[in-house]
Amino acid sequence: MTGKAYQYIKARDAVMRGIFLFCAAFSILALSCICVFLFANGLPFIAKTGISNFFGRKWHLSSGAYGILSMIAASFYVTALSTAIGVVIGLLTAISLYKFCPQKAVGPIRQMINLLAGIPSVIYGLFGLIVIVPYLRDHVSPNGIGYGILSASLVLAVMVLPTIVSVSLDSLNAVPGSYYEGALALGATKEQSVFKVMLPAAKSGVLAAVVLSIGRALGETMAVIMVIGGSPVMPKSLFQSVRTLTANIAMGATELSGDAATALVATGVVLFFFTMLLNISFSLLKGEANGER
Repeated sequence: MTGKAYQYIKARDAVMRGIFLFCAAFSILALSCICVFLFANGLPFIAKTGISNFFGRKWHLSSGAYGILSMIAASFYVTALSTAIGVVIGLLTAISLYKFCPQKAVGPIRQMINLLAGIPSVIYGLFGLIVIVPYLRDHVSPNGIGYGILSASLVLAVMVLPTIVSVSLDSLNAVPGSYYEGALALGATKEQSVFKVMLPAAKSGVLAAVVLSIGRALGETMAVIMVIGGSPVMPKSLFQSVRTLTANIAMGATELSGDAATALVATGVVLFFFTMLLNISFSLLKGEANGER
């Protein structure tokens, strides 16, 4: 290698290191700015309003009531139900594509599932508003209301499918094939080999898919607004107009001012805390899964 070639490679490596360092620093800076904005505005408002008032049941801006407990409950119910539906369907789909589907059909089916990730959330909301809500109202709901937790959960369950299927399938494919072949050699059936050997071996990736789907469901806004109703009341039924935390922020972000707008920032602090708690829980679960392996 000539001296010029060596100098060129060395300079190129230095440039790439600088680019990588800049990208990492920019990410940290962006996160720091968001944290400072949320905490500097949200925490003083929570202290000023009072924890009992802020986490109360009543949200009525004209009377100074900023309780978000009903929205926390609605967000929890919608996220839990949509994740449960999406994980069951998505994980079974990934398993089917892994070993129980003709090989020639795997590629096209996976591409069609991945296309779901490219559809704008407002289209999902429009579909839910025109198809799911009227169907639930006319054929399922006992009180004649189609809006609510169930309609939002069904829409979100479809939205999280690409994440669950893709990540779970990649995790299953990453498990050494010798595990599957060894199970068959020991007399296990195809189903037993997949569900009792391959799936537990890929549980770290499956957990990642579940956490990503929870994050998507918790943070989704537009589609949820269109099918959930929007009433800031405590959820008591699957067929009831309620409001999630993200929907509350979006519905008032362009109209409110003063303390009401600051209350939305404080709501963002709660969402940030939930997201951080979710990531920490996933890290702990992933560490335990890797330790058991």
